[in-house]
Amino acid sequence: MIASERNKCGATFTLLGFSDYPEFQVPLFLIFLAIYGVTAIGNLGMIVIIKINPKLHTPMYFFLNHLSFVGFCYFSIVAPKTMINPLVEDRTISLVGCIIRLFFFCTFVVTEYFLLAVMAYDHFVAICNPLLYTVTMSQKLCVLLVLGSYAWGVACSLLLTCTVTKLSFWVSNTINHFCEFSLFFLSCTDSFLNHLLHFIFATFNAVSPPFIILMSYIFIIGTILKMHSATGHHKAFSTCTSHLTTITIFHGTILFLYCVPNTKISRYIFKVASVFYTVVIPMLNPLIYSLRNKDVKDTVSKITDTKLFSH
Repeated sequence: MIASERNKCGATFTLLGFSDYPEFQVPLFLIFLAIYGVTAIGNLGMIVIIKINPKLHTPMYFFLNHLSFVGFCYFSIVAPKTMINPLVEDRTISLVGCIIRLFFFCTFVVTEYFLLAVMAYDHFVAICNPLLYTVTMSQKLCVLLVLGSYAWGVACSLLLTCTVTKLSFWVSNTINHFCEFSLFFLSCTDSFLNHLLHFIFATFNAVSPPFIILMSYIFIIGTILKMHSATGHHKAFSTCTSHLTTITIFHGTILFLYCVPNTKISRYIFKVASVFYTVVIPMLNPLIYSLRNKDVKDTVSKITDTKLFSH
C-alpha cells in the first residue's frame, strides 16, 4: 500500500496559489498579465536601449544588460503558471515540470544575486579608483565576472536538482504556492543530505554577495566623505542610488521571507512576498534604472520621436 502510494516519476503537485479567494481569480489574472507585459517591455527594452546607444557601452550597463536578461528569464519561468492558475481548475504540475522549474529558477536567481555583487564592485572601482577604472574593469574581466555568475548559478542548480531526482514523493502532493524549493520538504524519504546541501549553498549564496556589497559600499562611503566637491558628492550618490534601491528591495524581500514565522497568517504573507520577489521585482528593476538615468531617458525619447516622426 505504501509502496504503491510512493512514486518517483509520476508524482504530481497541486499549486494552491490564491485559490482560497475565488472572487479575486479574474482580477489576479489581469494584474499578473499587466505585470508580465510591463516586465517584458521593461527588461527587453532595457537590453535594446543599451545595445543601440554607444554611450551605454560601459561595464556598468554591460552588467545591467545581463541583470535585465536574468530578471526577465526567472520571471518568465514563474509568471505563466502563476498567471494561468487563477483561471483553471487543474492546478497540477508534474515532478519533472517542478524539477525543470527548480533548475532554471535557481540558476537565474543565484546569478542575479552575484550580478548585484559584481555591480557593487564596479561602483567601488568607479568611485574609489576612477583613474584606474578603465584598466581595472577591462572587457575581459567584465566577461569573466558575468560568466562566473552564470556558471555558479548553473552549478548550484545542477547540484540541487540532481539531489531532488533521488528523492521519492507521494503520488499526490499539495504546495502552498511555488514548487521550486518546496520539493525538499515534501519528500517521503529521508532527505537529510538534501536539506544539508540546501542549507550550505543557501547560506553561502545569502552571505557572500551581501558581504561583497557591504564592503564595497563601506569603501565607497569613505571615499565620498573625503570629497570636498558638492558636484562630486552628487555624482557619486547618483551612480549608486539605483543599485542601492535594487539590492534593498531584492535582499530585503528575501530576508523577510526567511524571517516570517510558520503560522497560518504568515503563509498568506509568504505568498504575497513570494509573488513580490518573483514577479514584481523583475518589473521594478528596469524602471528603477531608467527613471534615474539621463542617457536611458534620452534614448527612449529618441526612439519615441523617431517612431512618431516616421508616422
